[in-house]
Amino acid sequence: MSAVFDFQGLLVVVLLMICTCSYLRPRLGNFIHPKASGFLGVFGRFAVIGDRLSPFVSGACVTMAMTT
Repeated sequence: MSAVFDFQGLLVVVLLMICTCSYLRPRLGNFIHPKASGFLGVFGRFAVIGDRLSPFVSGACVTMAMTT
């Protein structure tokens, strides 16, 4: 089954996207910009979520690692 159809798989994909975008934002600042419009703006918004909510995101990653 695809990760899109399974709720837990979808959460794992979203958490990985948040972690990856917040990691790559300092390295690829022009590519991951939070005020960009369209599809590339989603990556910037994920990076902002990862920066601002990093304790909660890391806790969610640990919880998902234990349950998956």
